[in-house]
Order: sequence, then C-alpha cells, then structure tokens
Amino acid sequence: MQRRFRLSRSEDFKRVRRTGKSYAHPLVVLVTQACETHDHTRVGVTAGKTTGTAVHRNRAKRLLREAMRPLLPSIASGWDLILIARPALVTATLTDTRAALTNLLRRANLLLVDESRT
Repeated sequence: MQRRFRLSRSEDFKRVRRTGKSYAHPLVVLVTQACETHDHTRVGVTAGKTTGTAVHRNRAKRLLREAMRPLLPSIASGWDLILIARPALVTATLTDTRAALTNLLRRANLLLVDESRT
C-alpha cells in the first residue's frame, strides 16, 4: 500500500477509534470516519494480541493490506479507515479476506463500484 494511503500516526488511530463508526465481520472489524483534511482515503491496519503470536499478527496485517490494495480505487475519497484483525483471520485465505472487506465496505456505503458485479 502506498504511503499516502496509510494511516500511521497514533493520534489519527485514536481519533478514528474514538469517534468513528464500526462494522464487524467474523474475520475483521472496520472503523470509519470522514476526514476533511485529506482528499484521499487512508487505511490503518492493526492486530491485537488476541490474534495470536507475533508471526500470526504480522501475517494477518499483511493479508489485510494485500486484500485492501486492489479495492482502494473503488473506495470513496476523504475517509480514514482502520482494519482490526480478528483471530479467525489467521487461517483465512486472501479470497476470504477480500470478500469480507468488500462486504464491510458495502455495508459502510464506501464502495463507489459494486465489486461483486465486476
């Protein structure tokens, strides 16, 4: 994921977690908040210790980043998103993860193009 699409500052994570709206899925949780200061969507990825060991957490984060990469052009601009890995994500495939993210983005009304029809 390109640097301009990353949410990296802890203040931004705290702001989005505190005031954003969350959408849950068995594999991942999506937290969204509109951001007036940026014209593009930024994504932050995190995995807590409940996800597993460091190896599992890193794999879950890599999987989320790679599943999100092709979806970025079809997401509405001006949003800050946080993806929180759940323990079930460790055993999920890339296809399962991409389907979960598409489902969450559709529920949040952030997809510009319906990915299921393309």
